[in-house]
Amino acid sequence: MKVRKLWSLMLALTLVAGLAVGCGNKNEGSDTTNSGANSGTAPAKAGEIYFLNFKPEIAPVYEKIAKDYEAETGVKVKVVTAAAGTYETTLKAEIAKSDAPTIFQINGPVGYQNWKDYSLDLKDTKLYSYLSDQSLAVTNEGGVYGIPYVVEGYGIIYNDAIMKKYFELSDKAVSVSSMADVKNFDTLKAVVEDMTAKKDQLGIKGVFSSTSLAAGEQWRWQTHLANMPLYYEFKDNTEYDNTILAGLASNEVEFKYNPNFKNIFDLYINNSVTKGSLLGSKSVTDSMAEFALGQSAMVQNGNWGWSQINEVDGNVVKAEDIKFLPIYTGVAGEENQGLAIGTENYFSINSKVSPEKQQASIAFLEWLFSSDKGKAYVTNDLGFIAPFNTFNDNEKPADPLAKEVSNWMAKDGIVSVPWTFAAFPSEEFKNVFGDALLQYAQGNKTWDEVVTIFKDSWKAEKAK
Repeated sequence: MKVRKLWSLMLALTLVAGLAVGCGNKNEGSDTTNSGANSGTAPAKAGEIYFLNFKPEIAPVYEKIAKDYEAETGVKVKVVTAAAGTYETTLKAEIAKSDAPTIFQINGPVGYQNWKDYSLDLKDTKLYSYLSDQSLAVTNEGGVYGIPYVVEGYGIIYNDAIMKKYFELSDKAVSVSSMADVKNFDTLKAVVEDMTAKKDQLGIKGVFSSTSLAAGEQWRWQTHLANMPLYYEFKDNTEYDNTILAGLASNEVEFKYNPNFKNIFDLYINNSVTKGSLLGSKSVTDSMAEFALGQSAMVQNGNWGWSQINEVDGNVVKAEDIKFLPIYTGVAGEENQGLAIGTENYFSINSKVSPEKQQASIAFLEWLFSSDKGKAYVTNDLGFIAPFNTFNDNEKPADPLAKEVSNWMAKDGIVSVPWTFAAFPSEEFKNVFGDALLQYAQGNKTWDEVVTIFKDSWKAEKAK
């Protein structure tokens, strides 16, 4: 899961680089049957569509899918995977050919800015209607130009066995009776602080696992948690349809929701397995092991954390007891807030090819994400958490956190929080903020000093 962690953390640099170099980003690929260097030499045949893929590790699966689809429908799907690290370069070359890709991929709203002249509006397609959370799509002025096809999510992971034990206590100090009733920060805070007072009864060392603030281990706080206040700040910027674009355009930040960040950060460190003064020595591995061994009831992390729990020697947490809760911070209306869901993987349809090829390309994607055979490929071979309502419980990934991500996206009235950290100006900014958080947790800096460091570092890194 370290790879997934790095993948998600590198998203910010990837998207910013996409703006800087005009589509140059970390999309990767390797040659399959055809390569970017020699593809497109023959004109497209009637009944043929062209999918330009960028993930080398799943290229063989797409080849199998293409063969099955042709056998079933008679429509040939030409799958080309660009050479490693050259997806955008290959796409630029291929899109200009007479036999251009009919299906290609963009890196979210930044990628759309680069490819908007080639992106078909998909708002009236079944594919768009299949999305469990349509707010995840790349949109512009009422149109839909990018459909996410695989997602990851993070929030507060909790052990429902411990929570049920708490809610069954006759002397609990809260009126709520289950985690289904925890829908905002005030309720979460009341539950957590009462659990801390009763931690001996519950058999835990702390409600939350250690807030890992060792150097290189701070990403859950300086990136993932910091996503929350900046998502809300950039959401207030009505000039932009998207919080990432609003963030990329912001040379300075107000950090106006810093009290909300402080709310949840204080809750973590004050109700933890480890005292704040010792958090500089704690790693993510330590934190996940504490949860797996039943020493804590909650830990902030993403769906990639399942293996970090399941593979711990002595793990006592059952898969059926592992659940997700959104990161509540006290923002008005947060009862409708979901998990932080993100991806850099979006399908777009080439608006420059014939209407027949556009429709054939859309039909292929709709088959992939709605037919029994296509969905089996998606779940079992591609291994995607697919954000579509066409998948039933038996067709979703087997691990409990992946299921939880799917379940939260499907909840009525719940809006997922996008990965706005893609707009953060640099790794240096995040590291400076992380170090300030450690100093705060250790009692060496005031919160006002942390806020000033956050704002000054953002401005300085933007100026570079």
